[in-house]
Order: sequence, then C-alpha cells, then structure tokens
Amino acid sequence: MTASARHGVLVIHPGALGDVLQAVPALRALAALDGGARVSLAAQPRLAALLVGAGAVDEALSFDALGLEALFADAPVAPALADRLARAHAVVSWFGARQPPYPERLRARAPRAIVALPVPEVNRVSPVPVWRHLLASLAPLGVSGAVPAEWRAPLAVPADWRARARATLSTFGLAGARPILVAHAGAGGEWKRWPVERFADAIARAEAGAPCALLLHEGPADGAAVAALEARLDSLGAGRGRTRVVAPDLPVLAGLLAEARAFLGGDSGVSHLAAAVGVTAVIVFPEATRQLWQPWSASAVSLGADEPTAPNRAAERLRAWLAGGPA
Repeated sequence: MTASARHGVLVIHPGALGDVLQAVPALRALAALDGGARVSLAAQPRLAALLVGAGAVDEALSFDALGLEALFADAPVAPALADRLARAHAVVSWFGARQPPYPERLRARAPRAIVALPVPEVNRVSPVPVWRHLLASLAPLGVSGAVPAEWRAPLAVPADWRARARATLSTFGLAGARPILVAHAGAGGEWKRWPVERFADAIARAEAGAPCALLLHEGPADGAAVAALEARLDSLGAGRGRTRVVAPDLPVLAGLLAEARAFLGGDSGVSHLAAAVGVTAVIVFPEATRQLWQPWSASAVSLGADEPTAPNRAAERLRAWLAGGPA
C-alpha cells in the first residue's frame, strides 16, 4: 500500500516524555492496522517531533493547536478539526476519558474512536505495565494481545542525531574515548529520586571494575540533584574527569544515549528515552511505580530503590556492560 493510500490514524496523547514513550509499542501496532496505517500523533510538539524523527509515527501535530477544547462543552468544532476527525480511519485518544462530554462528542465525529485512560486503573494484586495497558486499549480496533518483537525494538536514532551527539562529545574530549556511562540523577518528583548515596555508590563500584567516561545529564530542573550526586562522588573519590551535559535538545540527548555503552537513572522520562533507544540501562524505581512504569525495552533492567542490594546489583550490570561482556 502506498503512503498516500494508507489509512490515517490520529493518536492524541499530551503526556510527558516517559508517558509518550510508553506508547511506542501501541503506536507500532496502529501502524500495522488493517494492512498499514499512517499514524499522526498529537502531543507536545517536541515529543511528537522526536517520534517522527525516530520512525515511530508519520506526522507530528501540536496537541494545543487541534482545538479539542470545543469537545469538552457544547461549542462549535473548528472545521479543520471536524474534517480531520471525519476523515480518520481511527482515532485513539489517551486523554479525556473521564471528562464528559468529551468522549461522547469525539465518538460522534470520528468513525472509529477509542477514548482510554493513559495509565491503567490501580491494581495492587496484578499491576499492568502502562505500555501493555495502552496496547490492550486498542483491542476494539482488532489489535490482539500478542506482542511481536518488532513492536519492542529500539527506536531508530537518525544519523544526524548521532552526528550532533558525537560533536557534543568532541567538545568534552570524549569522542572515541573510553566507554561512556550516562547517569541521570533527576526525576519528576523528589520522592522518585534514588538516594544520592546509593546512586554514587553504584557508579563508584561500576567504574572501579570497568574504567569509563562518566557523563552526567542535567535537565532544566535537575541542578540540585546533579550537584548532590557530584558532591557524593567527590567524597568517594569517584567520577574524576566527569562531564556535565546541560539540557541538550531531545535529538541530541537521544544521540548521546545511543552512543553510550550504559545508562543509570531513576524513574524519569530521560530513563525511558535511554531504554527506548536501546542503550543497556539500569533504571531504579520506587516500589510504588516499578511494576506500573517498567519500560517495554528488553535492554533495560528495573530495580527497586529500597532493595538493600540495589547499588551492588546496579554496579554489577553496569560493570559488565562497560567491559563489553555479557550482562
């Protein structure tokens, strides 16, 4: 089927980086729908653009520019939105499921519309990971419970993203240097952060057995967390010659992660991006979020933040990956 003849599927997901990355297997399922579909993603612009560049969707749309607010009240719908909904082969909205009259008004205008929660209902007995919940929400469209390996394959990292990442590494004197370990100490909430003492301990143990170049990623709200990690590393005599990379754009960050040998982080969007691009990653979750938010990528290992042996287990994994051996 040619690109112009493929069915059009509109996906609406205004969530943060980690939330949207959890949808990648479901987005790939939609692309295979009914013999092949062209998937348009309405999200935060930088996130939609990231997934277009990585080949997970075909078109990036601005969530805010769609005009969906009209569907939350008895208000006229803009002609552009009405036409897009009417022409869509299917619409999947992981947004607005609990806010009438949005679900009813959307279904009235879209021929095949699914409105579902972006995360599953809490089930403490048998929690369902977010990525599996999103896939399961597509059952009305004929998506089965089977998950082909290609739906969980790493995101493609374009050559120009990698080139920009290597140029960034060159400015730090790291291009072609020792294996790179990327660490991200931040998280969306302070309660999600792994205690800095344990984080630094894992890094110190890992690099003691496998010398590496340590690259600390700092997002816009991570300054305090990174500073605390650096202070702890200094107290351990670890992480000498480390480098901070501050708020790179998403394509460069994806490239840096793809160029790294290993990654260590907590429950954050950056950790989900590391897993999604296929870097071997240890992600440390609070027990409250571990099963729900575990990544779909086979290259990531999730650990519980409160496990007494977590620093040692993280270090063992990282050391093996940095040394180029089996994990």
